[in-house]
Amino acid sequence: MTKDPLLQPYQLKHLTLKNRIMTTSHEPAYPEDGMPKERYRAYHEERAKAGVALTMTAGSATVSKDSPPVFNNVLAYKDEVVPWIQNLTDGCHEHGCAVMIQLTHLGRRTTWNKGNWLPSVSSSKHREPSHKAFPKLIEDWDIERIINDFADAAERMQAGGMDGIELLVNGHLLDQFWSPLTNDLVGPYGADTLENRMRFPLDVLSAVRKRIGQEFIVGFRFTADEMQKGGITADDGLVIANKLAATGQLDFLNVNRGRIHTDPAMTDMIPIQGAPAAPHLSYAAQVKKVTGIPTFHAARIPDVATARHAIEAGLLDMVGMTRAHMADPHIVQKIVEGREEDIRPCVGATYCLDRIYQAGEALCIHNAATGRELTMPHIIQPAETKRKVVVIGAGPAGLEAARVAAERGHDVVVFEAQPDPGGQVRLAAQSPRRREMISIIDWRMSQCAARDVVFHFNTWAEVGDVTALNPDIVIVATGGMPNVELFETGQDASNVVTSWDIIAGDVKPAQNVLIYDESGDHPALQAAELAAAAGSTVEIMTPDRTFSPDIMAMNLVPYMRSLQDKDVTFTVTRRLLGVERSGNMLTATIGTDYSAFISTKEYDQVVVNYGTLPLDELYFDLKPLSTNGGAVDHDALISGTAQTLVRNEAGTFQLFRIGDAVSARNTHAAIYDALRLVKDL
Repeated sequence: MTKDPLLQPYQLKHLTLKNRIMTTSHEPAYPEDGMPKERYRAYHEERAKAGVALTMTAGSATVSKDSPPVFNNVLAYKDEVVPWIQNLTDGCHEHGCAVMIQLTHLGRRTTWNKGNWLPSVSSSKHREPSHKAFPKLIEDWDIERIINDFADAAERMQAGGMDGIELLVNGHLLDQFWSPLTNDLVGPYGADTLENRMRFPLDVLSAVRKRIGQEFIVGFRFTADEMQKGGITADDGLVIANKLAATGQLDFLNVNRGRIHTDPAMTDMIPIQGAPAAPHLSYAAQVKKVTGIPTFHAARIPDVATARHAIEAGLLDMVGMTRAHMADPHIVQKIVEGREEDIRPCVGATYCLDRIYQAGEALCIHNAATGRELTMPHIIQPAETKRKVVVIGAGPAGLEAARVAAERGHDVVVFEAQPDPGGQVRLAAQSPRRREMISIIDWRMSQCAARDVVFHFNTWAEVGDVTALNPDIVIVATGGMPNVELFETGQDASNVVTSWDIIAGDVKPAQNVLIYDESGDHPALQAAELAAAAGSTVEIMTPDRTFSPDIMAMNLVPYMRSLQDKDVTFTVTRRLLGVERSGNMLTATIGTDYSAFISTKEYDQVVVNYGTLPLDELYFDLKPLSTNGGAVDHDALISGTAQTLVRNEAGTFQLFRIGDAVSARNTHAAIYDALRLVKDL
């Protein structure tokens, strides 16, 4: 019997949860036609197999036709969802994992031009800044209809074998009623009293209970403190929590703190890298203390030590580790087996959530198998034949290739020109706020060390270095170097410096700086932060209609907070055509894609962020010596079968290149390149 607090069972009503670790409700946007089909099941089942006690699905399943699936939500208002819910539930139950689902009506947190093109409804006449659709002020018949929709949806979930449901009262319609910031109603549901504001959520709860009975587990995930002037205060939240407890109809409370109506508010409620761990844990503990109701909570609890403290200190009954389980679905299994050091860390990059809020699917920045459980392995299987694998480059692509090859049982050697591993990830981690990114590299280095991968640092590998090892497989992951050739004019801007130069500290920011960003990714704003902090006047220019499009909602927030009180301006729809030196100044010629307009402006320094060009000389030198001539069988790569192309019978090894050695992309793409290639080598 273990004494680990995290591994102790917990009794929730009639349901015995086998440990204290859960994944809270989140919508990874994997539904197909609004249904949680096989991909959805595989995602949750992977975590169930590894021992998580409770998986909360959907974030959130929508109960009404006028709550369109802006996040590709599960459509809980359709009867056809029941067998898919049963399939999902059965898959998790087979591994002793309890399953619940979050139900909601999005209210104003959606738009009208999705789904059935019905107007959104809300207790507020104002649109939500994040979604921008002006809602219809809800009427009495809407309220009656939606209450019934919640009860219908709960009944469907019960019919699908779920262990319980969670009603979302955080930023969505139920919360819009009870927050004084979003209630413009008068009458029994009006804003004048807390009792009136709480009436609608409690009416929904009563209707749900009447439909599904008292045995089925029902909880609220609710905002206990909006952390905004005029909203629900921390003291109000405790009063609300006690009122909820007094109903006798709730089996658990899942505590949130903050609002989600804007990107900054969302980022405060679900903190990203650079923010303190578990910032709302102590408040969740207050709710548990004053109510005595089973209390759940999740908000940046990324590591086992923090989770264990939350349970051991009695702060929570169940601890949510949701993003952490996207990085590593096998956390519980590794705790049980005494392998906590093997847990792939969540680095707080929030690539997962940011993709969802741009209508994408949730993917982990450095676990390419998450969300791809039907095609990509979380556990690498050994190869039938041991081979000699040489990897050139120790950035994220090269290290993932080395790790996977070593787990396959191959003999792996890595060459790296720099004194340290990491490539562009190490550069990104130069920013104190993004230093957690280096864990992407450190984890892979530790995994490689445990499997006797041989590294040669400070080594610029050449053909002779590679062929001397008599490899069976060579993987070129040499990355790229900054591109400073300006688009259209083709000018090699020799008078400019790169964002890398500023971030690495190789070049100090000048007084008046232009940062020309044609990539829209992190290095431009990282350089801007450094220059602004050094006292520079900074202009960030892009030819696009929006700046930094690849830095999605939540990751943009800390950049804006650091830049907006400094001398920084943003210029969109302007294209840098050329840079000429004029004495001590640089004259930039600036055009636009929208017209023939051209202007000039002087700067002390021009910084260009325009992606990378592949460092591919070694690859092309090795091509004639390889059996496949560097070619990749895309059908085999996609279907998950071995690469067998032969284009040169005289060759002695297979040759592949991955990551930015092919083309400028991102960390996830580099790691996915490596995983899906090497898992079958």
